Formats: sequence, C-alpha cells, structure tokens
Amino acid sequence: MARWLTRDDLGAAAGSATGLLLVSPDVSSVFPLSPEDRTAAARLTTAALRESGVGEHDRVVVALAEPAGALWATAAADVARAAACVGPRGRMRLHHALSTLKATTLVATPTGAMDLLARLHLEFLLDPLDLGLRTIVLTGEIASKRTLAHLAGEFGATVTEVLASPFGGGALAWREAEEQPLRPLADGLLGLAALDKDVPATADGPAELVVTPSAHSSLGDAVLRTGLVARIAEAGRSPRPPTRWASTCWSGACGWRCRGSRRRCRGSTAWRGGSWRSAGRGRWTRRCSRSRSPGGAWSATPCGRGGSSRPCGR
Repeated sequence: MARWLTRDDLGAAAGSATGLLLVSPDVSSVFPLSPEDRTAAARLTTAALRESGVGEHDRVVVALAEPAGALWATAAADVARAAACVGPRGRMRLHHALSTLKATTLVATPTGAMDLLARLHLEFLLDPLDLGLRTIVLTGEIASKRTLAHLAGEFGATVTEVLASPFGGGALAWREAEEQPLRPLADGLLGLAALDKDVPATADGPAELVVTPSAHSSLGDAVLRTGLVARIAEAGRSPRPPTRWASTCWSGACGWRCRGSRRRCRGSTAWRGGSWRSAGRGRWTRRCSRSRSPGGAWSATPCGRGGSSRPCGR
C-alpha cells in the first residue's frame, strides 16, 4: 500500500533520514538521496539540459540556490565542457562569473534572469548580447507570461523552461516555448490524485499533481503530494477552463503557461510593486494551462502557503 506524503511529512522524518539530504531553507522538507538516487536525479536533469540544447561544447553557469544548484551543476558537468555553480545572489558577481568563465549557458530562475537583464541595462549600461550566451534554462520558480520570448530577444539565446521537483530541485519536465506544453522527462514519474483524499484521481475535474518515485531507494512506495492542482480535459476536446495557481515552493517551484487575471486563492493578499506579497494565508493567483499528452490536457496550479504541499481549498 502506497504511503501518501507531503513536504511536512518529509520534514518530520528528518531525524531518521539517511544518505544525502536535500533540505529546504526552512527545513520543512528533507528529501533523502542514496548514491543511486543521486545518479537518477542527475540523469533526469542532464536529459533536461540536453533537451534544452546544451552540448559538449558549452560552458554552463548555474545561478540557483541549494540544494538545487549543486545538482544542476553536477548534471551539467556530465553533458557540457565545463559547469560551475555560483549561487543566485549578486548580479554584478554573476555578470563577472559569466564573463570570466566564458559561459555559453545560464541556468537561473526567471526572476534571476530578468533581474540580471534589468541591471545590465540600468546599472552596468551593458549590452546583453555581449555576454555571448547561446542558451538560457529557466527553472526553480514560475515564469511570467512572455518571459521566455523577452529573454530570448534580449540575449539572442534559446530560452527553455524546466519544471523542477519541489522536493529536491531536479528536473521533471520541460518545454521550449511558452505556447508549448511541459513534456515529462520520464514515464510514470508524475500522476494525479484526488484533492481531498489520498487516492488516485478517478474523475474529470481538478486533481493534484503528485510525484511517484518508484525507483527511489527509500520512497519507492510513496506518493509525494506537490500542491500543484491540475484539470483534465478529454481527448479531442478543448482544454477545460483552467484552475489557478499561487507561488509556493522554494527553489524547486514550478513554471506553467500562465494567462489571464489574478484572483485570490484563500485569505487576504496584496500585489505591490511587481512582487508577491501576502497579507494573510492566501496568495495572488493566475490562470494557467498545460498539455498532459496528445490524448488530454492539464491546467496546473501550485497552491498553498510557503512550503506547504496542500492544494488550494484544502
């Protein structure tokens, strides 16, 4: 019988977890990895980099927080000529690292990449094209509408988006354009569960996206609730009206094709100065959709408070 776990459940088991422990900043989630698990996570992340166009002649700079940063740098080293993790902070330091390392690929959050672009224009008075980046991989958080196309035009680079695990930061799915669906990197890794019960989803309508790491050394029998809510449409029909998401996770938050207006998820929230701010338990939300497969479609919504994995409405 499967164990249904949330981020809180993983954090509660921190004292008995073994192996390499991927710990969120607030220690609400502790994700254990054996040597075999690390190899599998790196393999999926390497596959995402390859799908994004990274190859043996590239030099990769990873600007992500831990524990995701080290994982992505290790995976990049397996596919590229060189890889380095410089962390997410300090845009001047990041610019210096990109120039000194002669980087051709940047892995960063959408916010980090857009902030770098703004500072290049407003503070450094530099042309982004001078960096010579050929590829930008966005991961770790939700990309706003038109972010991919805007960065591609400014840097003259191919820009892709990767859905990362909210537990360990490794790659789960990817896409190469905003209008395209996210494509899972492995079969059987993602599933759908009922919103109010620990059972698989059986009917059309909103459902929670779950990770089923069947090959994991200690969590192979577990179903990991992500807090991402999806709506299924039948084959041959247009996608149903999308549900909503709210930004939740640490560096492993997801990115979806987002459109439409912001609404309240739960509680009192406020939008100020282009950043997420909360005046209560809720978060501002946006309308999103994604394709599940040629035979169906998902619209997804990460929801909940901070590190919580519970979906909106629970």
